[in-house]
Amino acid sequence: MLGFVNVFKPSGPTSTQTGARVRRIFERHLGERLPIGHLGTLDPDAAGVLPLALGKATRLIPLMEDRRKSYAFTLALGRATDTGDASGAPIRETPVPADAKKLLEAVLPRFIGALEQIPPMFSAVHHGGKRLYELAREGLVVDRIPRKITLYGLTLLGYEDGIARLSCACSEGTYVRTLCEDLGAAIGCAAHMGMLLRDASGPFVLYESLTLDEIAAAPLEAIVPPERVIPLPTIVLDGRGAADFRAGRLVPLPTGAVAKHVFVRDHSRVLVGVGEAVGTLLAPRKVFL
Repeated sequence: MLGFVNVFKPSGPTSTQTGARVRRIFERHLGERLPIGHLGTLDPDAAGVLPLALGKATRLIPLMEDRRKSYAFTLALGRATDTGDASGAPIRETPVPADAKKLLEAVLPRFIGALEQIPPMFSAVHHGGKRLYELAREGLVVDRIPRKITLYGLTLLGYEDGIARLSCACSEGTYVRTLCEDLGAAIGCAAHMGMLLRDASGPFVLYESLTLDEIAAAPLEAIVPPERVIPLPTIVLDGRGAADFRAGRLVPLPTGAVAKHVFVRDHSRVLVGVGEAVGTLLAPRKVFL
């Protein structure tokens, strides 16, 4: 078993719980234990695209270059919460400016491009051997190191009664909750994030995502092959070449192969690993036995 699954995570369960359910579906189908790898988790209240790596595909995660994310979300003005989202306890309230829509439109361009963002206390970032959310639950607030992020786009989709609807495209590691708080601060107003929907994560998009029921109904049809996720060409080796490759030996590079890294399949089209071109030879870099 080697591939990816584009899961639609509903609001409510954690990403870990969702991944565990996907694991159980495939383990029941295959009758064997199966590792699962996350390509970026979602908060429990968030919904949308949750890509998972199945089996040996977990070893391919470092090869994924496209880590951009895309979200649709709501910005609730007038109230800040301790978690930065609607699930938190209110900590501050301010009047909502009468011209909030115009003010938001004016400040949005400031947030496009390279930024520094301070991770929220209720996050999974490590600090002194603990997760920040563990410290926050103990009532502690600690200094956090700003992180460099990039916003590729930020659009106001609508506004009504203190609730703004927005969409953004951003780099991996961006906290939309923090973005909402910063947008509120930019117009002089307390704010928190309301709804959050991730509609893309790298090559995985919302309209191709599958619910848990859909995955359970046809597990094998839910698997996305590595070539659709990681843009490497594929070469096919004959029986002797595939056996040598699996054994970690250099093999002749097939005629016409020009890419630096390639997926390698055997004559039965089974993925046996990832190879690197070294002159006229192909060197094994990841081997799947």
